[in-house]
Amino acid sequence: MPLLEIRNLAVEFQTHRGPFRAVDGVDLTLEPGELLGVVGESGSGKSVTMLAVMGLIAWPGKVTADVMRFDGIDLMSLSDSDRRKIVGKDIAMIFQEPMTSLNPSFSVGYQIMETLAVHEGGSRRERRRRTIELLEQVGIPAAASRLDSFPHQLSGGMCQRVMIAMAIACNPKLLIADEPTTALDVTIQAQILDLLVSLSRERNMAMVLITHDMGVVAETAQRVMVMYASQQVEEQPAERLFEQPRHPYTAALLEALPERALEKRLNTIPGVVPGIADRPSGCVFNPRCNFAQERCRIEQPLLEPKLGARVRCHFPIRGDVS
Repeated sequence: MPLLEIRNLAVEFQTHRGPFRAVDGVDLTLEPGELLGVVGESGSGKSVTMLAVMGLIAWPGKVTADVMRFDGIDLMSLSDSDRRKIVGKDIAMIFQEPMTSLNPSFSVGYQIMETLAVHEGGSRRERRRRTIELLEQVGIPAAASRLDSFPHQLSGGMCQRVMIAMAIACNPKLLIADEPTTALDVTIQAQILDLLVSLSRERNMAMVLITHDMGVVAETAQRVMVMYASQQVEEQPAERLFEQPRHPYTAALLEALPERALEKRLNTIPGVVPGIADRPSGCVFNPRCNFAQERCRIEQPLLEPKLGARVRCHFPIRGDVS
């Protein structure tokens, strides 16, 4: 049984222009211990997809799905109180911007111990001991002396480690890391990623890594899901995706990597991700696609198995792409 199974997930928001689908028809299966990378430009729906799994889409957002099941539990039919028993314990999330995700009014020790109190119980002494262990596990030196520190007294890298400690406190089966290295310097980014990957392997913990950085995906993910304009456009094993991208958008993202343009001008993707006012008919990528044909402008492609990948394209790329 998959740890996470999603079929036809949609997230819709009512706006003054009418309904807008921030996530449109996402299908996803995740096995225990698997590391999935989710990539795409800002506005592609990556974070909203995972917030829907967490049950954190607030009104006026509306979540629908044919199937959304975690560890055999139907998430769509859960009451709010039953979902709260799972979220933070079996499913945990590291949010973007650690400096704003932590509550500035409480010490970092209090915030971690609160998570343990809600889901694990135990005495205050036991929770304090466990919190120190967690801080040491994520690489915070002199952990005991940091318990009474407030977020503003710690660096961005330290706050990100506190967020990771909070997320893994109850030994989750699934960890969602949303841009966990944003705003951190390169050295700290590498340390945080190494920490997350090692924790995943040690605990057989499945992880979804949301990122803009294709290099991070290449180094960490086993499988990659590419999203564009609220839709899932490609999915395949990471190694094969970098060697043989099948969707023109995936190929364009890879061509925009600096290391692929050492002796030529860096490639860019013209235009921007469409919003509610400029969403095209047919394939959502067709206005920016170098391979678009008349069918692409009229008929919306389905996400289908083609050429060894799951791809949403009428004319997927054949052969190797260097």
